[in-house]
Amino acid sequence: MKLIRHLLAAGTVALVAPVSAVIAAPPDNTIVVGLSTDAVTFDPAQISARDNSNIARHIFQTLYEPVPTGGLVPDLASGYSISEDGLEYTYTIPEGLTCSDGEPLTAEDVAYSFTRPADPQYNFTGNTPGYIFSSVGFKSAEALSDTEVKITIGRKNPIAFTLMSEVMIHCKDSYEAMTVEEAAERPIGSGSYKLTTWDRASQIVLEKYREPGNFDTLVYRIIPEASTRSAELIAGNVDIITNVAPDQLEPINTSGTAEVQAVQGTRRIYVGFNLRDDFAQGSEGGAAIQNTDVRVALQYAIDVPSICSQLLNFECERATGLVNPPNGNPDIEPYPYDPEMAEKLLDEAGYPRGENGVRFNIKLQGPRGRYLNDANVVQAIGQYLNDIGVETEVELLEFASVYVPLIREHDAGPLFFLGTGGDLAEPLVDMTDLATVESGTNYTSWKNPDWFNGWADISKTTTKEEQRPIINRMLDVFYNDPPWLMLYFQPDFYGVSDRVNWQARRDERVYLWDASLAK
Repeated sequence: MKLIRHLLAAGTVALVAPVSAVIAAPPDNTIVVGLSTDAVTFDPAQISARDNSNIARHIFQTLYEPVPTGGLVPDLASGYSISEDGLEYTYTIPEGLTCSDGEPLTAEDVAYSFTRPADPQYNFTGNTPGYIFSSVGFKSAEALSDTEVKITIGRKNPIAFTLMSEVMIHCKDSYEAMTVEEAAERPIGSGSYKLTTWDRASQIVLEKYREPGNFDTLVYRIIPEASTRSAELIAGNVDIITNVAPDQLEPINTSGTAEVQAVQGTRRIYVGFNLRDDFAQGSEGGAAIQNTDVRVALQYAIDVPSICSQLLNFECERATGLVNPPNGNPDIEPYPYDPEMAEKLLDEAGYPRGENGVRFNIKLQGPRGRYLNDANVVQAIGQYLNDIGVETEVELLEFASVYVPLIREHDAGPLFFLGTGGDLAEPLVDMTDLATVESGTNYTSWKNPDWFNGWADISKTTTKEEQRPIINRMLDVFYNDPPWLMLYFQPDFYGVSDRVNWQARRDERVYLWDASLAK
């Protein structure tokens, strides 16, 4: 494909941008991370992006914490029990905890951390209300004493414990005294760091006020340009960078001052079909993608392995759904690249080429700089669609302030490029993006009852062996009535300075408590 070759060539013109001379190397008590995008909010009820969450988790604890190898270990809680019916979770909270403002932290604050995101007066749309609560049917949270809190859910879910471990614990008195706008910018947390500076689009600074943490200061610099991030890393001004572009791998690895850590990530990269009624009525393309046959046809139009090898510098097998391998349905084969089949299916679906060669027009929106080489990938997808007669307008948007609100309100599209975080161990965690039609993470507004009714069957199971055929059946529904144009599971490339010891994780959690100076 000519466009991919053009994009690849364009990406290798300037390997490393000039280094800013005004930034000094970090002092020994400070670690600096270079990010491609800014945070959106520090209100735990509104956080929905992993980059944002990675910073916030140093400010807020959770009850339990996932470890890199899978499984959960205690974080703020010291233990828990589950009722026989699987609907009540009681957590034990140690005595003597405090919030970052010095106020005591008790079970009442934990209960508040669950009830506040669910409060309908705020209409919060972050991950906690968006997919965690919808997945478990959250009902209530109650402090039984200063050291015990009971969380009641309305729907038995075998991964409820894992999901509720994502809720960030914040402090009732402080948040009741703040407006929602103040909460977004002045977090009062339960973690070991507190926010001291947020210069939007520039940098975020956290200061340590208690253990754990080997550095007194965490600095997150916002550096949208990939080559500039690499240059700052090589110069020693930054210790860790995310989203290393494919053309920057060799310059970093041969620099003598840093190296790239590459891991197979769990983020599902896809193009969503916005199936909301107003999109169906708003444009010719929005109406066309309501047709299942059209959505299947478009799967054949995209050469995903070539995108991976030529634009992302890794070999991939195309995704068959929303579940990370090897947890997917083993009986499903990825859609092959077959543009002739795509054209045949579009003809049969009632969308032949017109005299000008166009079947219908559609808009494809995507972010610039959030995901690995995302702008070039989105443009390549747009060209593949053009090649089969689907005239595609590509619109690239700034991520934090423009694209995230569109996604959060389900206003992106009719086609939108997105990546959502996944899980290493549990297919059901990946599937909870679509726990209910109303889930905040059902960005496509897909409504297939054969999928959503499957959750009731899952709730009746007691073993993973019983769950597996139901999971496979649901994944078959997803594949044959696709709400996503399925792409790939993103690899993650991190640049790491020789100054520090830090190990990248597959789950994209950039946590710095254990990072240290290299000896």
